[in-house]
Amino acid sequence: MTIQFILLISRQGKTRLAKWFVPQPQKERQKTIREIAQLVLNRPPKLCNFLEWRDYKLVFKRYASLYFVACVDKDDNELITLEVIHHFVEILDRYFGNVCELDLIFNFHKAYYILDELLISGELQESSKKTVLRVVAAQDQMMEEGKDAAAAKKTTVF
Repeated sequence: MTIQFILLISRQGKTRLAKWFVPQPQKERQKTIREIAQLVLNRPPKLCNFLEWRDYKLVFKRYASLYFVACVDKDDNELITLEVIHHFVEILDRYFGNVCELDLIFNFHKAYYILDELLISGELQESSKKTVLRVVAAQDQMMEEGKDAAAAKKTTVF
């Protein structure tokens, strides 16, 4: 299974996270995001969470006010892709403590870091939630130590 890209789109159509695993020009990315947002947001909730789009499949799931959209090859398994999306949401939930859209707006760098720990080149890298959370916690600790060292250096007078 190879994910082409992952998008997090709000109900208002705003992109909250976009991760591309295949190179694409910026103009094409923007066009793609607009097109996909329109398709997903206008889809009735009773219909299935899979759409054929161009030569790919869109697999999406709505959690609260966000749509998590993954684009995969036509012959990839949709249910596995849904499972990867759900896995990502569960990790975000554990990290932020009931994640909401504002968490992703103000801590987008953390969401990208978690996604990078989870997926590499569109392939699932780590299936253990505990391992991903442990690595993210270690990164948070390093950031705090760096801030403390910078603050100590700033207050030291020569």
